[in-house]
Amino acid sequence: GLRSGRGEPCMTRLATIDLGTNTIRLLVVEVAENRSWRPLAQAQTITRLGEGLRDSGRLGEAAMERAVATVAEFCRRARAFGAERILIIGTSAVREAANRSAFLDRVRQATGQEVQVVPGEDEGRLTMLGVLHGLPALSGSIVVFDIGGGSTEFILARDRKSVLTRSLALGVVPLAERYMTSEPVDWGRYAGLDREVRAQLARELRDFLPEERPDHLVGTAGTVTTLAALDQALPEYDPEKVHGYRLQRHRIEELLATLGALPVAARAALPCLEPGRADVIIPGIAICLAALDAFGSGSVLVCDFGLREGILIDYLARSAP
Repeated sequence: GLRSGRGEPCMTRLATIDLGTNTIRLLVVEVAENRSWRPLAQAQTITRLGEGLRDSGRLGEAAMERAVATVAEFCRRARAFGAERILIIGTSAVREAANRSAFLDRVRQATGQEVQVVPGEDEGRLTMLGVLHGLPALSGSIVVFDIGGGSTEFILARDRKSVLTRSLALGVVPLAERYMTSEPVDWGRYAGLDREVRAQLARELRDFLPEERPDHLVGTAGTVTTLAALDQALPEYDPEKVHGYRLQRHRIEELLATLGALPVAARAALPCLEPGRADVIIPGIAICLAALDAFGSGSVLVCDFGLREGILIDYLARSAP
């Protein structure tokens, strides 16, 4: 490891940015000589990069502007904290867009940074690394699901090693664009959304399901962490109260009824529900309930760790001396 002139261990500062379809997330950490790390700063902004992507196949001009501005701001923050390296990972929206090269050029021009665009399977593997780091006591068979803006990943781990990843083109942004309005939920339309989600899970997870129920079903990312905060009626988001929280299926259904009865503007005013999540939370709940039923579970363990942390862990493992 590096040492200063006085023989003291040197600390390295790194940042990761998860450039998602709905949300962009920043993590800045200080890494010790033994590769352990502690967070210095975390932030997230909903930019809805994937807005309209399903219909046009392209990232929209306004969406790209919002995302580039956010990534640039996060890079500035990371450098202000002394980050020597910034790792940016692009996921579903960047993977799929016909004009992704133009978008990546704009990020490079605004930040001086390259974006690494990862396939869905890689995204799942990195997410599982983050989850296992955050939940060190879990053993046996673990299924993690990560509900995203443009895709949902299911990852199976045994003995704390990923053995199977399935990335589904099932994201809350296109579902919200097709099924949600600014009004309270139309339950007839919701039934159609629910049928579509369940049919896709049945089709694409047919050979994924372990013969027996997994020992642990874990949910990560914005939908489940928001539901965990709402279920505890937190006045503001508290990762320590959300992480490791067990969310019961019947409570998710009650939250669906409560949130669905409100127009989007009223949902957006609730504590712990960011305005940019007010419409997509409903399709997120549909995916969450369908996942619980697919794995025969009455509850889900909520993990506040995920892709951001996995990017860091993977980098540290690869750059070890």
